[in-house]
Amino acid sequence: MTQMKLNKKALIAMSGGVDSSVSALRMLEQGYECTGVTMRLFCNEDIGVPIESSCCSMDDIQDAKKVCASLGMEHYTINFAERFRNDVIDRFIDAYAHGRTPNPCIDCNRYLKFEELFTKAQEFGCDYVVTGHYARIRYDEASGRYLLLKGLDPKKDQSYVLYSLTQNQLAHVQFPLGELEKTKVRELAEAHGFVNAHKHDSQDICFVQDGKYAEFIEQQTGKRFPAGNFVDTQGRVLGRHKGIIHYTVGQRKGLGLALPQPMYVKEIDVERNQVILSTNEELFSSHVVAKNINLIDCEKITEPRRLKARIRYHHVEQWANVTQPEADTLIVDFDEPQRAITKGQSLVLYDGEVVVGGGTIV
Repeated sequence: MTQMKLNKKALIAMSGGVDSSVSALRMLEQGYECTGVTMRLFCNEDIGVPIESSCCSMDDIQDAKKVCASLGMEHYTINFAERFRNDVIDRFIDAYAHGRTPNPCIDCNRYLKFEELFTKAQEFGCDYVVTGHYARIRYDEASGRYLLLKGLDPKKDQSYVLYSLTQNQLAHVQFPLGELEKTKVRELAEAHGFVNAHKHDSQDICFVQDGKYAEFIEQQTGKRFPAGNFVDTQGRVLGRHKGIIHYTVGQRKGLGLALPQPMYVKEIDVERNQVILSTNEELFSSHVVAKNINLIDCEKITEPRRLKARIRYHHVEQWANVTQPEADTLIVDFDEPQRAITKGQSLVLYDGEVVVGGGTIV
């Protein structure tokens, strides 16, 4: 791939938070002509979330508008609710209904921020989409590929949720905060008088109130998920569960059982409507298979590679042997068994600070 000569126009994804605001500031300082866009992903009332509780609140939109005005930028709010419903919320519900534990932030990045916004950028005549993610991009002359790297602030690094970026997307996206620490970002926001300089970072999943996933799913689908049996790994019945959507792999609390030893969710058997429990020791395994893969630093993995891998957002990456036996399959064998490898979560591979790629654990 040859590098193209790109213009100096950028579309800034403005969430109303401090990170996207400072991203806009840094792009302007580099001489870019910037336009701010806030994505309206859902109406709070439609999904039962209090107005003040989500990243799509009117307050967030107003904060984004105020920052854009202070920087002399145009600002637009664009409704992406239908795409968000189809490709994030519905996928989230479907995953839980089939015994998987999804990461909707990855779907939001894949389908909204780096697909829908790219289309809008073209409409606005912008060559770049800019977000406030803590990650870096580098063009590698030797391979002719764009590389995705970790953000320099290890506490804020968000490279894990960006593994689905394609070569074309990486050529047209910028992460102005990748070299900064969060404390510096807040200092810059304060120095420029941004209204959101001390605004709290958004937490958890934006469209689910207080982490009550099961309540949200039942409210959205209008159906109840039936009770069934808790069983151990030998198939012995240990008690009754209240519906499979209430449980995730590795869970101990909230089982409502009085057992002689601590037991954890090991697996969810959708066909039998069973939640399989095990001891903590039985939660560990070394072997992972991932599908729906995307590779960044290479076209394909032709020989076994020694890489580090993460199996969830807050997992500390671990050494593993990685192969790609088929076009859409990664097989990872960890040196040391890992706890609670979970279907639906993302497996992301690292070669030092470079994201090799990743996929969905099956």
